[in-house]
Amino acid sequence: MATPTVTATLHKSRYVSGEPMLLTVVYGHPDGQPVTVTVVVTDAAGRSSAPVSVTTGFEPLTVTVTDDSGRVWSRLSDDGATAVHQAVA
Repeated sequence: MATPTVTATLHKSRYVSGEPMLLTVVYGHPDGQPVTVTVVVTDAAGRSSAPVSVTTGFEPLTVTVTDDSGRVWSRLSDDGATAVHQAVA
């Protein structure tokens, strides 16, 4: 069983005190469970389209951000694969 993967990037290499810091975290899990979603559209007369399916991976993961100075990092967004967090320098 593989472990989750993660990369993290700050939007700048240096900050001035009081400046916003943005951290982008890209993460995933190679062993995520596959999920298939199938859609069929039916009109009022009962005629149905052919089924259309899409498959994706699903593995609920939690992103936690801390640093050694005790800053509070706030999550701005997280779509399940990329999270953006913000703190103040």
